[in-house]
Amino acid sequence: MRFHTRKWIKPEDLNPNGTLFGGRLLEWIDEEAALYTIVQLENRFIVTKLITEIDFKSSARQGDIIEIGIEATKFGRSSLTMRCEVRNMMTRETIITIEKIVMVNLDKDGKANPHNKTKVEFVGDRLNN
Repeated sequence: MRFHTRKWIKPEDLNPNGTLFGGRLLEWIDEEAALYTIVQLENRFIVTKLITEIDFKSSARQGDIIEIGIEATKFGRSSLTMRCEVRNMMTRETIITIEKIVMVNLDKDGKANPHNKTKVEFVGDRLNN
């Protein structure tokens, strides 16, 4: 799994317990999954279809730096399925895991659209072809 994004936990990210608010973390994960999908499918018209069981394993506190990791697990006809792990960058302790996030590729009318992708592509590889 590649960890592309880092976030610094600031006071506005905390819940009343003084730990990272889960809703804020899920917002960051959804955004990261969307960005990953846009890059992979080369289309900015995508939506989140499904996020399965969310397993909070530990928490983060103000000042912690976390990393969000995304890994493609399946290319469907018009979808991309990924898994996610968020961890503390310094301790490597897992904060959350999500086994399945499904994003759907859309056409300009908002309908599911085949993307014809079958594997992970890196932008550098596209530029060299």
